Amino acid sequence: MFGGQAVIEGVMMRSPRYYAVACRTPDGEVVLHQEPVGATLLGKLDWLNRPFLRGTLAIIDALALGLKALAYAANVQATAEAEANEAARRAAGRPSKKAQAADMAIGVTLAISLAAGVGLFVILPTLLTQLVQYRLGVDSAIARNLLDGVMRIGIFLGYVTLISFIANIRRVFQYHGAEHKAINALENGRELTLDNAMAESRIHPRCGTSFVVIVLLATILVHTLFPRPEHALVRIALHLALLPLVAGTAYELIRLAGRARSQRLLTILLAPGLWSQRLTTREPDAQQVQVALAALTNVIDRERSEPPATR
Repeated sequence: MFGGQAVIEGVMMRSPRYYAVACRTPDGEVVLHQEPVGATLLGKLDWLNRPFLRGTLAIIDALALGLKALAYAANVQATAEAEANEAARRAAGRPSKKAQAADMAIGVTLAISLAAGVGLFVILPTLLTQLVQYRLGVDSAIARNLLDGVMRIGIFLGYVTLISFIANIRRVFQYHGAEHKAINALENGRELTLDNAMAESRIHPRCGTSFVVIVLLATILVHTLFPRPEHALVRIALHLALLPLVAGTAYELIRLAGRARSQRLLTILLAPGLWSQRLTTREPDAQQVQVALAALTNVIDRERSEPPATR
């Protein structure tokens, strides 16, 4: 199974054993980095590779690989910018400045992002529900869970809509569309040419955006099966504790959707996730699709050239 994600001015593609990141530099060159995926949590904890258990570990593995790809893409752009600045300084006769490592900045940014995510999509909706339920006189636990879920989805969609107006984010969304087009061409059995990929849809059922929306919807269903604590802090703790179960359920649905595209009922059930991709993808240009194809063909060629080792 092949998949990927958009990065800064590029795309990361992953095969079962390898991943490649292709990025376009400011001067128009496409640079590519490839290496083995390496040992994953699912590989190390094979006994957890079971339906509804493997989802959380798979997400952690994907997050770790995604961060490596993002760090590489950021470094490509930072290096190009530093070289351009250095050339300008030399031309102006100014002294050189030494480039600083960005690893600590990336780590701090990740920690802040995770904290902001928990605050925005777990703590804030819970507190808002606590406030609104008394003003509206909502007494039913099911109605409160539904209100909680609607607020989470609304905050998520509003957040994505707002950031889509940022020029750099909009370009990342275009590369997201390019990634989907390349994967769709592969999975539809088409030759991986630019024309074929450009003709494909920018929507894909096995997408991180769909996963997030399905998680938000599954949260409503799962929490109706448990007592609803009155205290907001206890409820927040319950949301966090049940997150692996919710994520595991959503992961299995997305995984099934990628394998059974022709099943109409499944497509209807996952429709909200597919609709949400209209926000997180944009129609890419030919150069962006070329970058996605470069990364995808690289890992395909590597997989084909090196047969998997037998146990």
